[in-house]
Amino acid sequence: MLQIKFGTDGWRAIIAKDFTCENCQVVAQGIANYLNNVNLNKKGVIIGYDNRFMSKDFAEECARVLVGNGIKVMLFKRAVPTPIAAFATRIKEAGGAMIVTASHNPPEYNGIKFIPDYAGPAMPEVTDSIEGEVNKVLNGGKVYRLNLEEAVQLDILERIDIDQQYINHVLKILKTEFFKEKKLRVVVNPMYGAGIGYLDKVLNVLDCEVKTINNYRDVLFGGSMPEPIEPILNDLKRAVISYKADIGLALDGDADRFGIVDDKGDFVSANRIMYLLLDHLIKTRSFRGPICRSIATTHMLDRIARRNGIDVIETPVGFKYIGDIMRQKGCMLGAEESGGLSIFGHIPEKDGILACLMVVEMLVYSGKTLTELSEELNADYGNLVSERLDIRVSQQDKKQIMGLLADYRPDSLNGIKVESNNNLEENKIVLVDGSWVLIRASGTEPVVRIYIEANDTEKMEGIKAEVLKALGL
Repeated sequence: MLQIKFGTDGWRAIIAKDFTCENCQVVAQGIANYLNNVNLNKKGVIIGYDNRFMSKDFAEECARVLVGNGIKVMLFKRAVPTPIAAFATRIKEAGGAMIVTASHNPPEYNGIKFIPDYAGPAMPEVTDSIEGEVNKVLNGGKVYRLNLEEAVQLDILERIDIDQQYINHVLKILKTEFFKEKKLRVVVNPMYGAGIGYLDKVLNVLDCEVKTINNYRDVLFGGSMPEPIEPILNDLKRAVISYKADIGLALDGDADRFGIVDDKGDFVSANRIMYLLLDHLIKTRSFRGPICRSIATTHMLDRIARRNGIDVIETPVGFKYIGDIMRQKGCMLGAEESGGLSIFGHIPEKDGILACLMVVEMLVYSGKTLTELSEELNADYGNLVSERLDIRVSQQDKKQIMGLLADYRPDSLNGIKVESNNNLEENKIVLVDGSWVLIRASGTEPVVRIYIEANDTEKMEGIKAEVLKALGL
């Protein structure tokens, strides 16, 4: 029997195998039941979708079910990024948003995210409640449907476009006056996804010279997957060199994550971007609040925060936990190493568009390259290097590895004594010199992830070799 589970960021499945029109309707009915249970049904629901195969069709199937339950639907006219659907939830004061997207996953996948009325990722208690309602439907519950044309006549279906409102909001967050001092040459790569047309539009308003690649819909994502990581961004690297650009900006399939290539055509890790941006925010914004980072994100953020009298809050992996803390504590920055970021004054949802624009702002403000900014910061705060390994495994091997991990409690790694084991999620081992390693299983893919950070590459490689050997990898 089919099981529909929401992972760290929604339900994802292979198209035509488990991700079907019928199952999308089941999920939509579960969400409708949840909204009825928590009395949010009268506020209406935003429905968005990405550029994947049949995403629009799947979104319309979901809309049929929600209007069939008497819930007003505000359906986007075209594919939109997840952060814009989240922003729409806020400005439309909706009861939540459904987005048909599999984010950065391979092209054979699609998925559904649910964003509650607070415009951030759903917390486990919300997704658990939705899963419970979905299971009731799978076990014989009724799915209610209504024709969309009839829903329009009944005034419970509205097609929306909030692009300009979102762009106006982002321009208010940015220090637009900085852009008058320096004009940058920028290459934008939306990776064939829902982020097409956003970065270039805002950058043109800011008088940047913009070149764009992969800015058309391709449901096969150029034969790869829309994830802005180094192995997949070779075309962006070449474009930056060819156009003699100051920076290259990439967005994942639903534009909630970012990737950066510097003026030399070198990929810059999200970890490094996070701490450079924290330093930039401290220099250019007067607001001071805590920062929030996931357990897998660089501890350089901690070094910078401590020196500036700023608290650091660590969460499990998943931006939902960061977004929740941002709402509670008024954080100046929320960051995760996979390329998720938001700042104070924005929605508590990761936004790759805003992150990329903040990086450009940092460059025009400083008048320096990313390499120069990194060298200055390392001279001031010391050096840290980090790496993430994504190891694809079978489900059986994944279970075996996680079983080994349950008993993995080394006294030292690479000759460095272990200071603590943090079991906030899976297993994070912190060494006495500040180095650390985290091993965890992906919630949405057959992948085991290993995160390592150390003061230099030699130490990092030594730790990596020892961990891989211990886990049989």
